[in-house]
Amino acid sequence: MSQSFSQSQVSAPGQVLARGVSRLLRTLGYAPLTEFVPVKGLRVDVIALGPKGEIWVVECKSSRSDFTSDQKWHGYLDWCDRFFWAVSPEFPVEILPQQTGLMLGDGYGAEILRMPEASPVAAPRRKALISGFARQAALRLARVQDPNADAGG
Repeated sequence: MSQSFSQSQVSAPGQVLARGVSRLLRTLGYAPLTEFVPVKGLRVDVIALGPKGEIWVVECKSSRSDFTSDQKWHGYLDWCDRFFWAVSPEFPVEILPQQTGLMLGDGYGAEILRMPEASPVAAPRRKALISGFARQAALRLARVQDPNADAGG
């Protein structure tokens, strides 16, 4: 089943960018999931599970103020093997930390401009992440297949 997105379904700049990032990740063999909560208090814009169990996190930033107001991003580093920022072509990329990855994109796609060094997630945390990822993805698919189930239908 193919799903298209209208402007009303995806409207916030970060969500539009997450869609383009997700398209790139799928071409690389990764399974992306948006707005994932790895642990209470953290919500990543895009998490992606690779073919060999690699875990990438991508934070989508729509503006300088969006980036500078993000005080939690360091907390995401312990929850992925590689961490990326995704920004639009107009974003001032020089303000982003050099040790992190960088993707440039829009609502239709993205490209990797800088690949960060890998920092493997500890095995117990990886297991918990993959389990949480699978559960969240399955629940979202179930809601698509039966949108009225939660309403008792």
